[in-house]
Amino acid sequence: MAVAGAGLAVSNVKAGELTKQAPKKIRRNKIGVSTYSFWQFNGPKENSPIEDCIEKAAEMGFDGIEFLLYQMQSEDNSYLQKLKRQAFHAGLDLMGFSTHQGFLFPNKKERDEEIKKTIHQLELAYQLGIPTMRLNTGRWGTSKSFDDLMAKKGIEPNLDGYSDDDGFKWVIDAIEQCIPTAEKCGVVLGLENHWGLGRTAEGVLRIVNAVDSPWLQITSDTGNFLENQYSQLEMMAPKTSLIQAKTYFGGGKWYTLDIDYNRVAEIFRKVDYRGYVSVEFEGEADPMVAVPQSLEMVRNAFTWEE
Repeated sequence: MAVAGAGLAVSNVKAGELTKQAPKKIRRNKIGVSTYSFWQFNGPKENSPIEDCIEKAAEMGFDGIEFLLYQMQSEDNSYLQKLKRQAFHAGLDLMGFSTHQGFLFPNKKERDEEIKKTIHQLELAYQLGIPTMRLNTGRWGTSKSFDDLMAKKGIEPNLDGYSDDDGFKWVIDAIEQCIPTAEKCGVVLGLENHWGLGRTAEGVLRIVNAVDSPWLQITSDTGNFLENQYSQLEMMAPKTSLIQAKTYFGGGKWYTLDIDYNRVAEIFRKVDYRGYVSVEFEGEADPMVAVPQSLEMVRNAFTWEE
């Protein structure tokens, strides 16, 4: 009788009253953090082991973690599985794999070596259970140093005798050779706007559209457009598989951008982006202070009521 009475009481409540009582629906993107945020190539990588980054990320309240391959101590399967187990017990998704490669070489043998390396990296991502891997076009290598490249806003001259069209052909051909492995491993390649031919949204999209595969999408880095950043992010948003959110507390290592993350979040909401946002702290402040600040700022921007 108690159950029947409860049902009768509910049935007597007017529909309008139920609507008024219903809580608002809160939606948010999950927020991860790159292990780079804790290291930034400052000193030996042994000073910032991946194991420590996992524990710090969990304590700070992140949902997931993105591994920087350069930062890893080993590629042995036992080490990879140890990291996977640790992240699982810490309650973190392994949600991104940040790798380096480049295909802007006139010499086919050099390009083939980079293709081989990228295929190996895809297999590492598979062993780790990571669903998306950051990909680069590479650079022409005509800058004196990375500092020099940054001073020139990422612009560098081509190699003598070669055009951008030559470079795009090399990059597209190389990535196409990686696609079968990406599909076999179930790892989406995310081409990043990361200097070289990926310095602009037009360059990134030219490659992604030419390859035309669901296994090649885009890693949208909010800090790698030094002009017209919002319009360029809008161009890439529909094909984005991962957002990397740069922050610069304490001033940037090479430059500081004033990024309006509420505006960035709105750009990606318009295309119904539901994936991860990975914090990449690239400032001079103490990461133990600045990374939690970054999490709060980015999480607030990517949380909204429906």
